[in-house]
Amino acid sequence: MKKQRVFENCYDLYHELKKISYHKPFIICSKSALNSRFISNVKEIFLENCFFFGYSPNPKYEEVIEGIDLYKKQNCDFIIAVGGGSAIDVAKTIKAFLPLDDNKNYLEQELINNDLFFLAVPTTAGTGSESTHFSVIYYNNRKYSVAHHCLIPDYVLLDASFLESLPKYQKSSTMLDAFCQGIESYWSINANGESKDYAKKTIKLILDNYERYLNDDKSVYLNILRAANYSGKAINISKTTAAHAMSYKLTSLYGISHGHAVACILPHLWTHMVDYISNNEKQENVEKIFNELYGIFDTKSFNETLEKINKIYDMTELEFSHIIQNKDIDNLVNSVNENRLKNNPVNLSKNDIKKIYEKLL
Repeated sequence: MKKQRVFENCYDLYHELKKISYHKPFIICSKSALNSRFISNVKEIFLENCFFFGYSPNPKYEEVIEGIDLYKKQNCDFIIAVGGGSAIDVAKTIKAFLPLDDNKNYLEQELINNDLFFLAVPTTAGTGSESTHFSVIYYNNRKYSVAHHCLIPDYVLLDASFLESLPKYQKSSTMLDAFCQGIESYWSINANGESKDYAKKTIKLILDNYERYLNDDKSVYLNILRAANYSGKAINISKTTAAHAMSYKLTSLYGISHGHAVACILPHLWTHMVDYISNNEKQENVEKIFNELYGIFDTKSFNETLEKINKIYDMTELEFSHIIQNKDIDNLVNSVNENRLKNNPVNLSKNDIKKIYEKLL
């Protein structure tokens, strides 16, 4: 997999940027990022630049096309993404599509390797998108995944100052996204020693720092950024499981954030799986993984672990019950992508999924 350099000091990064042989960055960011210290320094280093703001929280195919057209028109020669998962996903997708035939639908073409230089600066501590080789895009209201090993950014800057202006809801929900990614990655059937190590670091960093983070202690902001970065590295190997698969429709139906939606599902999913393995003798391997997770949480049982999770949830002040309406249950169940369930350590039937959703009534 592609090597990536992660910088935690912006001045070290600026020093490296001055040495690269590129001249005009295509900068994908929100307009609010224009006043950041990072953008100011980039504009000093690269006197020519082009900004692209035309993307939505759930990036659309048409927006990516606009970005590609602007990139070519402005003769840019590398990409910088400054933002959350949406900005970084747009950057990845633009990079993926740039070398392809623009007379055909990009989604119908096979991706090819390209070495276009790509720098990502996450401004939220949650998605870990800066560490993964896949992105998400919507075409005709359908969600598509774009994946290639070359989409992992070459450089990443973890700049804690970006977290200072985050609203409480966004801080909480993005942190929970990283937390859930760490847990799901650890129990994913695709997990290996490397992904488990990243997942363990994610969980530990959040457990050790979430109270001070949610109380606006700036001294721990970098640790939460590190946790999110590790969570991305973890799911880049293992992928996510049923909690993520069941979360997407919650976001589109009820307007809650992705991290909030995943966090709603995860405790009920885990409870269901614990109940299942206690009634099935041939689940020793899953039980072993869960016991390893209890060790990471420094607990001795699932109930103790759940108490720790609920303590985190309480501090976020988010709503985790009364999320859905009974009339939407069947729609939610039918929305779950079965391919995304294949990574889950316990098989789930449609009836199982329905029971889990019903816990959110």
